[in-house]
Amino acid sequence: MGQAGQSGDIVHGHRLWVRLIHWLIALAVLTLLYSGVAILMVHPRLYWGHAGNDLMQPLLEIPLGPNHHAIHFSASAPFFGDASGPQDANRLNEPWNENGWARSLHFLAAWFFLAGLSAYLVIGLLTGHARRALLPHRNELTRRNLWQDIKAHLRFPLPIAPPPPYAILQKLAYASVAFIALPLMFITGISMAPAISANYPFLLDLFGGTQSARTIHFFSFAFVATFLAVHLAMVAMTGPGRQLRAMIRGH
Repeated sequence: MGQAGQSGDIVHGHRLWVRLIHWLIALAVLTLLYSGVAILMVHPRLYWGHAGNDLMQPLLEIPLGPNHHAIHFSASAPFFGDASGPQDANRLNEPWNENGWARSLHFLAAWFFLAGLSAYLVIGLLTGHARRALLPHRNELTRRNLWQDIKAHLRFPLPIAPPPPYAILQKLAYASVAFIALPLMFITGISMAPAISANYPFLLDLFGGTQSARTIHFFSFAFVATFLAVHLAMVAMTGPGRQLRAMIRGH
């Protein structure tokens, strides 16, 4: 696809469906990140398996929000009289727990995200866009090609970003996000919804429990957030005005 310029050259740009879906997914992901952080602040601890609470040793504790190291309990005692079984304790202070709005917003944004992601994957695969622009070819995955692209990204100022098809590092980044991180983030997130897990319990079994799904959901979210930060930084360093025009006007 291209547009003829005054000198007869062809100015390539993003197709209309790519631009529309890009902005839909971008707005949905930003909303999910914002509401997701608010949800995480209520209990900034990650576990593995089916159960997780303040009396259990977390897999990872995140220094985020007012509940980080702010919950105090009385001495714990066996819940069933068995020292090796579940423990019980009285909470000595009330935690911060104001995220009802965030959960509703998060769940709503997830469906817009699913609509955009599904449309992108289906259209991209049917039209060959994914194969041409995103998926690396075997001859691109050589050490020499990878090293040359790494060196190009380490030089400043960075060269102006070319239109699709992208270089190998861009392909690997976009393909990892589009085909792995974003679908995984949605599936693990939706599997934690009580209405979904009650009707499709195999989703939680697939990930090894609610807390395992939550932990995988967090790390996929962290990967997408890191990609977004790097993506915006690269746009800022390689001609933000030109790239915004390309993603809005198409050329």
